[in-house]
Amino acid sequence: MWTRTVISRTRGTNRDAGAGFVEYAGLMILIAGIFTMIHGLGLDGVISGAIMTAVSNVTGG
Repeated sequence: MWTRTVISRTRGTNRDAGAGFVEYAGLMILIAGIFTMIHGLGLDGVISGAIMTAVSNVTGG
């Protein structure tokens, strides 16, 4: 029963044709929102400073 459902969703008339695009667009909107929030709150300098500190600790500099 489960295999019939999966096969019909991928090959049948009720397949998820536009699902990939919708999921990709939703992910891009989510990422853009996160970047906008980081920039709006002024956290970009804090995050880049923390990354530079971590890199310096790893490389011994």
